[in-house]
Amino acid sequence: MDEFLKWYFSHHPVVAGFLGAEGYDHTLGDFTASAFTLREQEQARWLERLSAAESASLDDAIDRDLVCSQLRGSIALASWPEWRRDPAAYLSPIFNSMYTPLQRRLKPESELVPAAISRLAEVPGVLAACRANLDPDLAAPLLVQRGLGQARTGRNFLTRTIPGMVEDPELRAKLAAAAEPAAEAFDQLVAFLEAFQCGGTWRMGERLYSTLLRERELLGYGAAELHEKGTVAWAELDARMREVAVRVNGTEDWRAAMESLMDDHPPTLADMRAEYEAETQRAREFVRERDLVTFADGEECHVLPSAEYTRPILSVAHYLAPPPLAGSRTGVFFVPYTPDDFTPEQVRQRLRTNSRAQMPSIAVHEAYPGHHWHLSYMAGNPRTVRKVFRTSYFTEGWALYVEKLLHEQGYFDTPATELAHLDCRIFRAARIVVDTALHCEDMSIEEAETFMATKASLSPGTAQGEVNRYCAWPTQAPSYLTGAIEIDRIRASFQGSLKEFHDKIAGSGGLPLGLAEKAAHGEGARRTE
Repeated sequence: MDEFLKWYFSHHPVVAGFLGAEGYDHTLGDFTASAFTLREQEQARWLERLSAAESASLDDAIDRDLVCSQLRGSIALASWPEWRRDPAAYLSPIFNSMYTPLQRRLKPESELVPAAISRLAEVPGVLAACRANLDPDLAAPLLVQRGLGQARTGRNFLTRTIPGMVEDPELRAKLAAAAEPAAEAFDQLVAFLEAFQCGGTWRMGERLYSTLLRERELLGYGAAELHEKGTVAWAELDARMREVAVRVNGTEDWRAAMESLMDDHPPTLADMRAEYEAETQRAREFVRERDLVTFADGEECHVLPSAEYTRPILSVAHYLAPPPLAGSRTGVFFVPYTPDDFTPEQVRQRLRTNSRAQMPSIAVHEAYPGHHWHLSYMAGNPRTVRKVFRTSYFTEGWALYVEKLLHEQGYFDTPATELAHLDCRIFRAARIVVDTALHCEDMSIEEAETFMATKASLSPGTAQGEVNRYCAWPTQAPSYLTGAIEIDRIRASFQGSLKEFHDKIAGSGGLPLGLAEKAAHGEGARRTE
């Protein structure tokens, strides 16, 4: 396993640096076509070797099966090569590798800035590879336009945002000077993408979608079954919300009730951030008082505006975990600021989808005992591979599971916050329905946007941003409710206290659900459909 991780880090240095592995923070890696092809070939050899390996213990078997599931997923995706289809395969590593180290500040600027300069020198080559590798027959216009929106933020991000994060004037000047050639490469990429003509599809198709669910996520069912689960869950939640809505506005029309609740929102983006910070602390104290989990020593969650480069592509709150291979336990809950070019009405709509009734659920999901608690706590797991590979079907499933947990514990103690909690959940049920339908060619983009705007309490603009994300990131959107349902199922047969269950299953990592069940129950774990 150590040998495999050394290979993996050497081929994915941005990921290695993000995780806190030492020695990988000076390079972006090789993005040439030959490098992608070589990695695909070597992944197949690693899968064959690891599949044949015997395990001395249950933990060893889980480690092996975790890596094999990831490799099977990557090998399956070789037939859907992101590096030929989507500029994000090149842009995201650049943005993340430049922003995250300066955000976390785990090293002094005297080390962070030279590493950033070294990576900046590689940006022109990475973006040249993007131009060379994008295939007009495979790349979809939707994905290219999405990448173009990101690329247009590149110059300002590299020449202003990143140097602005450096306190030392001399180092700041060096970084700004080194950023100019990279910024010029971004200008060239913007011009290229503006003129790029392509005719590929973003629809993954049922076969590959189901393969990923079964072989990477270890769920035991495919796209059709998942779609049905989402449809059933939506109907059940709709019935519950009709009952709660009567206590909010006197009718069963929960959409109208949510619309009225969304009018009570912070007046500005800055106020939204401040109110989220207060709600995050309230959630932390609630969880501690009820002794629901064990907190990691030294954990801390900052609540900050979302990074500039994410604003064109992310319209919801999100979280940056502490690097699990380093000693830090400090994470960041990013509040979803709007791009600078948004109109006042677009800003108002963003504020409405972060209303005061919704804030408790979102803070629980992103921070306590959601993502921040989970990822700061699991960073203490001694098994290195569990810190390297995790699936959103557990991590996002966990964050939605704990929303329901805190509802059971009485955290959402008004009809307004209870309805908003259920709205967050029905939104995730709608995601299952829409994502599976989009990628299995059963729904158009326009139909999906209408579904999200009418079957969940999203503004038209937010619904549009959500559907755009689903098109670009197949199988991720269903992970929230799917994982939450599976964790609930595993909990039902766990022998022990709530706290013991939470510490054990969440502390085991962010495992595919079939492996999470083994970690919770031991060798006797059996899946039941």
